[in-house]
Amino acid sequence: MAEWMSGRADLAGQFNFLNGGGSVGALMRAHDWSNSPLGHPEGWPQSLRSVVGLLLNSKFPMFVAWGEQLGFLYNDAYAEILGAKHPRALGARFFDIWSEIWPDISPLIDSAMAGEATYREDLPLTMNRHGHSEDTWFTFSYSPVRDERGHVAGMFCAVAETTGQVLAARRRDALLQLDERLRNVADTADISFTASELLGKALGASRAGYGTIDHEAGTTFVERNWFAPGYDNLAGLHHFSDYGSYIDDLRQGRVVTNTDVEKDPRTVANAGAFRALGIRAHLDLPITENGRTVGQMFIHSRLPRVWSVEEITLVRDFAERTHAAIARRAAEHELRLSEGRLRQLNETLAAQVAARSAERDRLWNLSQDMLARADYAGMMSAVSPAWTQILGWSEADLLARGYSAFMHPDDRQSTLAAIAQMAKTREPSRFENRIANVQGDWKHIEWTVAPEQDGENFIAVGRDLSVTKSREAELEIAREALRQSQKMEAMGQLTGGVAHDFNNLLTPIVGALDMLQRRGLGGDREKRLIAGAAQSAERAKVLVQRLLAFARRQPLQPVAVDISKLIENMAELMSSTTGPQIKVVVDVKDDLPPAKADQNQLEMALLNLAVNARDAMPNGGTLRISASADTAQSGADRRIPPGQYVRISVADTGVGMDEATLARAIEPFFSTKGLGKGTGLGLSMVHGLASQLGGALIINSKLGLGTKIELWLPQTEALPDARSIARDAHSVRGRGTALLVDDEELVRLSTSDMLVDLGYRVIEVTSAEQALGVVRDETPIDLIVTDHLMTGMSGAELARTVSAISPDIPVLIISGYSEVEGIASDLPRLTKPFRKDELMACLSALAPLPLATLAYSASTQTSSSKNTMLDEEVDMREKKSFP
Repeated sequence: MAEWMSGRADLAGQFNFLNGGGSVGALMRAHDWSNSPLGHPEGWPQSLRSVVGLLLNSKFPMFVAWGEQLGFLYNDAYAEILGAKHPRALGARFFDIWSEIWPDISPLIDSAMAGEATYREDLPLTMNRHGHSEDTWFTFSYSPVRDERGHVAGMFCAVAETTGQVLAARRRDALLQLDERLRNVADTADISFTASELLGKALGASRAGYGTIDHEAGTTFVERNWFAPGYDNLAGLHHFSDYGSYIDDLRQGRVVTNTDVEKDPRTVANAGAFRALGIRAHLDLPITENGRTVGQMFIHSRLPRVWSVEEITLVRDFAERTHAAIARRAAEHELRLSEGRLRQLNETLAAQVAARSAERDRLWNLSQDMLARADYAGMMSAVSPAWTQILGWSEADLLARGYSAFMHPDDRQSTLAAIAQMAKTREPSRFENRIANVQGDWKHIEWTVAPEQDGENFIAVGRDLSVTKSREAELEIAREALRQSQKMEAMGQLTGGVAHDFNNLLTPIVGALDMLQRRGLGGDREKRLIAGAAQSAERAKVLVQRLLAFARRQPLQPVAVDISKLIENMAELMSSTTGPQIKVVVDVKDDLPPAKADQNQLEMALLNLAVNARDAMPNGGTLRISASADTAQSGADRRIPPGQYVRISVADTGVGMDEATLARAIEPFFSTKGLGKGTGLGLSMVHGLASQLGGALIINSKLGLGTKIELWLPQTEALPDARSIARDAHSVRGRGTALLVDDEELVRLSTSDMLVDLGYRVIEVTSAEQALGVVRDETPIDLIVTDHLMTGMSGAELARTVSAISPDIPVLIISGYSEVEGIASDLPRLTKPFRKDELMACLSALAPLPLATLAYSASTQTSSSKNTMLDEEVDMREKKSFP
């Protein structure tokens, strides 16, 4: 046991030379030496152990290279020189570690291994110890180390890196040379060139230069630059956007160090522009003044390059001194110019003083702003003529009273406090207040006040804000109009959706009641009940139509309408509607251009306006209906889109409306007529009609003075069509097969019954896709009646597809919406809800069907609809009871 313990102690004693040594010593003790040319430390000779023990415990950078392959050992201080090569350099071959500098140091190694010590001071070496090449300088000595036999077995090196000292000395020399060269250079372009030349040569660059930066335009202007032979001159104006996005860094005052333009994300997309100029790497150092980038010093390299801290520092020193020299020369130049101007001024001092005084007086007298000189005690000593022009007060009035006397009482305290604060801080101040004019009204004035040097007076400049306040008021009106428009649009979407659903509900109701009436079922009592239900359903239909009109979704047939003829034909009807107490005056030009409108809907709208005017004149009055051609200019009235219009005016001398009522006049269901005296949909329907036609509705009213409503309809170049004369053929019945498409079962059932009554054999399907299947199966079809809005393909899409497959099959579209965008104008349409007569009238237009002579008179249908609308508004108070 004692013998074993003694052996362990002897083995530990063999490695005492590896004790200590910091982190490298610890690495040596734990290192796997099996792959090292040095072998395991237990086999190292005493001569090597002694050197290793020496360097491990030294704070100076040292290494030893031993044996034929020069195995490498070093200490903590030298590990910093190795950089990323540490710790894999431990025990490796000297050549494998420093292969990039081997041509520079191998002669010195050979001399040391031959027994001759060598020494070098500030030897330049290009090393790669951090993943890139860098220029370094070292002072070191190589000394031979002999083994126990006296032979040279290795070499020992004590080394100091002097890169920082060398670069600092070079920087000092370059800056001293720069100062010396710039001392005698007068022109600013020559200053930038001299500095660029010295800097470019010092850094071994391909190009160097100084440029001024336009922050907003994103450009740099280079007056002169230095460039090595074989490279282009870059003098001139350059846009940073042509070379990438690094201008953002320069704007923020950050140094741009681009090691490779083809890899840097800021320039990779513009690498071609750099290649054209022979640039692979660049360094841009911003020059700032008061936190704003005003210039740059740039260095270009033809190869990828990592810019060191020392290089960036040198460029920064050059940039600062170059900028300072240019600024100094510019200041000297400006000083010389100023001195010249001063001499010239001295020569004509009297004339200059007189001219300046006249100019000051001219500014004082012609300024649109109110200028004044006042003291802190509250009196003004001088005022410009603008005071009188803006406020109406004479100069004597203004100077005789304290300035606080002209202030609005609510503004007086804050204004005097602002003046007192200015007197205390000696800093200019700005504020607003209201100043009285000679008429007793108040003007909003924006003031800028600044103290004078005497500490007793100050200068005030006041700007009239009347125009600004007026524009602010106009802006608020526009915002309110936008809010109102958005509100009406939302209400329109809601009411339009509800109305569409009601149309689907009313369609089977109207159809069923119509069928019951036609077949004369029941006794007298049942017939009266059915007639009452039919009348209620018709009123519901009118109500829904008005909701759709307000929502701008009513089905329209816009054509060219002769407004003069329409109003003349309606004059007698309006007179009978309004009654004998109201005088109806018609003033319509004979040469009016045609207007784009739906004639039936327009007639009903005018009747509604006439009824409203009648109700607004309970004691009688005058209803004036006029029409004229007019033009809406851009910006004249935001409510009317620019264009050519026919303007229809309906004016009464009734009670008028206050502002609150006028603001809500076109809202659906809003009425001032009292419970049971109106639906509140008349004006909203007219408003929706005008908007849907691309026009406008303008309402002007004053309480107690009456109301004027203008309906602006777009002019059209088309010619008005004469009304068609309908044909009577009550007894003729249709023949053939009708394909009925509707996803609402009740609507489909009601429509199918009507078609069967008209003599058709009906095939019912629930979707357009099913209908196409029937058509493609070549089932004989004489007519297609389809809903428009359905899940999947719409009715209009079905009509286009059927036209392509079988163009001889006519298609009638039934819908509660106008959906003008989706339905071609030449496609026949029928509005929900409808009676059999209305369906028959639409089918009569689908020539050459046998049913073409089956329609009722179009004029009878128009008159019926018109009377229904009028009855709804005029006779709403009429109550009928049924037994």
